[in-house]
Amino acid sequence: MNYFAHGRRFLDDPCFLAGTAIPDWMNVVDRKARLRSRRAAPFVDHSDPHLAAVAAGVMQHHHDDDWFHRTRVFAELNLQLVAEIRQVLPADDSMRPRFLAHVLVELLLDAALIEEDPQRLDHYYQVMDSVDGQLVEAAFNAMSPRPVQGLERFIGLFSAERFLYDYTDDGKLLRRLNQVMRRVKLPLLPDETCDLLKTVRPLVRDRKEDLLTADPS
Repeated sequence: MNYFAHGRRFLDDPCFLAGTAIPDWMNVVDRKARLRSRRAAPFVDHSDPHLAAVAAGVMQHHHDDDWFHRTRVFAELNLQLVAEIRQVLPADDSMRPRFLAHVLVELLLDAALIEEDPQRLDHYYQVMDSVDGQLVEAAFNAMSPRPVQGLERFIGLFSAERFLYDYTDDGKLLRRLNQVMRRVKLPLLPDETCDLLKTVRPLVRDRKEDLLTADPS
């Protein structure tokens, strides 16, 4: 799952919402600073309600990712998208097609959810704007064996950038995908990828409800 799929159900608590985003934020802020559920679990009943809410949000993120990535439809869509990607990138025998397929399923699911209820994304960002970044960074550092600096600043940038709105536009989504490619040091995607996005977007949209089934276990 990506940010909106993770957080859209939890817009009544800024700290919990921030917790659902923390594992993905760490991919940018500090990839070595992983915060697993076992580290967050001891804090969900903490006397500090803000720390407890952040911890619960982190655990929710990992729970949802776990069942989501084990669904049959996620695996099927990944295979479909890899095949489509290889038609655009036929000479690419690197990990990029598989990586891109995985990312696209998640981002295009967010896009489908946003198209369905754009006002909910407005609300998502309103709540994110109210997040106390200093408090969230302190909560993260209380739980993590590897404290970080810069999370507070990044939360402000994340909220200001509002890049989730770009997911519904093929050209803007391609630009965001290439930002990811740069970050993970993979070759940039060509302009022809916009045609690919037009092809695969309805594949994910049509299976949105299947992707959001309950935990299969």
